[in-house]
Amino acid sequence: MKILSYDSTLRLPTAEELPDSDDTPVDNELQNLIPNAADDILSRIWAQRDDWFWGVDMGIYYHPEKPALVPDGFLSIGVQWIKSAALRLSYVVWEEKGIVPILVMEVASKTDGGEYDQKMADYAELGPLYYAIYNPFCGPSASGRHADHQPLELYKLEGNQYRLLSGNPIWLPEIGLGIGTELGKYRGRSREWVYWYDQEGRRYLTSDELAEQERQQAQQERQRAQQELEQERQRAQQELEQERQRAQQELEQERQRAQQELEQERQRAQQAQQEVEQERQRAQQAQQEVEQERQRAQQAQQEVEQERQRAQQAQQEVEQERQRAQQAQQEVEQERQRAQQAQQEVEQERQRAQQEMEQERQGAQQAQQRAERLAEYLRSQNIDPDQLM
Repeated sequence: MKILSYDSTLRLPTAEELPDSDDTPVDNELQNLIPNAADDILSRIWAQRDDWFWGVDMGIYYHPEKPALVPDGFLSIGVQWIKSAALRLSYVVWEEKGIVPILVMEVASKTDGGEYDQKMADYAELGPLYYAIYNPFCGPSASGRHADHQPLELYKLEGNQYRLLSGNPIWLPEIGLGIGTELGKYRGRSREWVYWYDQEGRRYLTSDELAEQERQQAQQERQRAQQELEQERQRAQQELEQERQRAQQELEQERQRAQQELEQERQRAQQAQQEVEQERQRAQQAQQEVEQERQRAQQAQQEVEQERQRAQQAQQEVEQERQRAQQAQQEVEQERQRAQQAQQEVEQERQRAQQEMEQERQGAQQAQQRAERLAEYLRSQNIDPDQLM
């Protein structure tokens, strides 16, 4: 970075006293757009720095007796970015601690603007380390002076002459940035622009491109969110379908289980009825046995009566017969007691059979109640119990 020194005893004109424009109209709008695009990028990537200044179509005063040089754009490092509330009217080197811009940029005119000769000599005298010329008129169909040049040519000052550098982009270690051209977008215009690059050769985006990148990222995020939402919806739908199928399976299993329990209750009721019938038959058989015992007792009484009559007929044998009769009577009493005991057992058996029949009847009623509750549950689930039978 070149620094000029001035005689401090001299009174040098201030920026307010010097002309702030050479009143030369631009040849094409790219002479404003190209340097403005460079400023747009710098203002963002160096937003945290306050030691640089990029001028666009601004006069550079480096000698009090010489006119200003007015490049389309220039970069100065080591100066205040914003010098005052009124900003800069011109770049007056003796008011910028003698710091000469490190890079100047010219956008070639369609007519001869002296970018490759007179202006190059003037800048060599001023002393910027780098001189960049962007020529929008180069190309396969270019003719005249434009045919011998590349769209962007960067020169480096060596001694008092500029030497052409090669590459695209070209790294500028003194600035910490690279410079080159690439197709892009700025202020709604899609074309080739001059860009700043990092050391890995990645270009910094313009505001338009950054907004487009953010828009695309937002769109990608929105699409990803929509995809995730759709996946979540499909997953929820699958889970809902699985839950519905599980509910149907559980309902079918519950219906089958209820049907099995109903069938088991019906079979138990039938078995209870069979047991009741068997008990009734046993009770009838016991009654028949009691009746037979009663008949045998009657027959025994008849035999006793016959014996008594024979005892009466045979008085001699009366005592013996009486004794035998008493003995027989005792036996009859025993038989009667046994008959009574048998009759009590029959009555107990009958009561037990009645209790079992009552228990079976209550079990059948409970089974019927459970079946009714099951039918009510099935109807609450919109299932017709009659269709399950």
